[in-house]
Amino acid sequence: MEGRESAVVERIRALVDAHLDELVALRRDLHAHPEVAHTEARTTAVVAERLRAAGLTPHLLPGTGLTCDIGPGVVDSGRKLVALRADLDALPVPDTCGEPWHSTVPGVSHACGHDVHTTVVLGAGLVLAALADQLPVGVRLIFQAAEEVQPGGATAAIEAGAMDGVGHVFALHCDPRVDAGRIGSRPGPITAASDPVSVTLTAEGGHTSRPHLTGDVVFALGQVITQVPAVLGRRLDPRAGVNLTWGHVHAGSAGNAIPATGTVRGTLRCLEARAWEEAGAVLREAVEHVVAPYRVQVDVQHLRGVPPVENEPHATRLLEAAARDVLGPDAVEATEQSLGGEDFAWLLTRAPGAMARLGTRVPGGRSFDLHRGDFTVDEAAIATGARVLARVALLAGEHPAPGVT
Repeated sequence: MEGRESAVVERIRALVDAHLDELVALRRDLHAHPEVAHTEARTTAVVAERLRAAGLTPHLLPGTGLTCDIGPGVVDSGRKLVALRADLDALPVPDTCGEPWHSTVPGVSHACGHDVHTTVVLGAGLVLAALADQLPVGVRLIFQAAEEVQPGGATAAIEAGAMDGVGHVFALHCDPRVDAGRIGSRPGPITAASDPVSVTLTAEGGHTSRPHLTGDVVFALGQVITQVPAVLGRRLDPRAGVNLTWGHVHAGSAGNAIPATGTVRGTLRCLEARAWEEAGAVLREAVEHVVAPYRVQVDVQHLRGVPPVENEPHATRLLEAAARDVLGPDAVEATEQSLGGEDFAWLLTRAPGAMARLGTRVPGGRSFDLHRGDFTVDEAAIATGARVLARVALLAGEHPAPGVT
């Protein structure tokens, strides 16, 4: 690494270290006060207050969330901005982490690490504010609401102008299978498309002794649950990794009565965007054909949730280079594509970019799964993430992808 680049890297490390105690305390505060999607008012205020204290000017998004620009604007530099994105919301999951900073909100917790994401982007922003006179292009911090619901907060942030003038966008997501101090990365798709699905069947209802006199919605729901995923597996390319999994079923309240209505809800996931485009029509057709013999009315609700996160190759190389610069040459490991969904994908429809997995596991320790109340992170990940994002903002400004100006 050349002398100037080495000096910049050391400066990033020193600035993160200088803020680290504050960042850890802030993350613990956010963890203790989680807010579910579209209610992140306190979280937004905490972030905005800290940015203002750093001499920056945050811009509140409609509802909750904010953006904040650092360094030269598009007009001043003639170049598009580099964006760093965090999500603010928690989950309706009881906190069982057992830490002193456990959630004080009954039934709500940061079980997916968004408190870490928020802290990491804020930390990178504080570093970049101190380096504002060295930024080749401006940097936009995006703190979006409602990643955990669909439609997610990314689309609302886009509509409010969060991606206007952005040439690259980057994000990190906690991964409890990767050790703290490392990141997991891959070019191309790193998450899956994820759509909520609901199927409701209705009929007259009746006595279980006379199922021939009514549409049996319970039996028909059983066919939907078992047969429809199999139909999708035969109608769509198996290489696309189409997966329909049910998570909720409800029908009736008495063992000797056929109910008049029943519902099953689940999630349709696809690894490949083309299959995602086709899956909705195939799903609807499959449900209708499966229940046709049973004299029930069917209502299929399929909400287009999020497409796969497709990491652009140049942006991925920049993110990996940033991690190696600030963490060491062996800090990047290859990761697989997940069936999980992430609405960061919508931001990538507006600008090329990449998401990497931020290691949160204590080296050699236990892996705490996401979306569980006992999810716990090694807080060393905060320094890791802030350093990587601050560095990639500088690299992306210095080395834009072909066609990005």
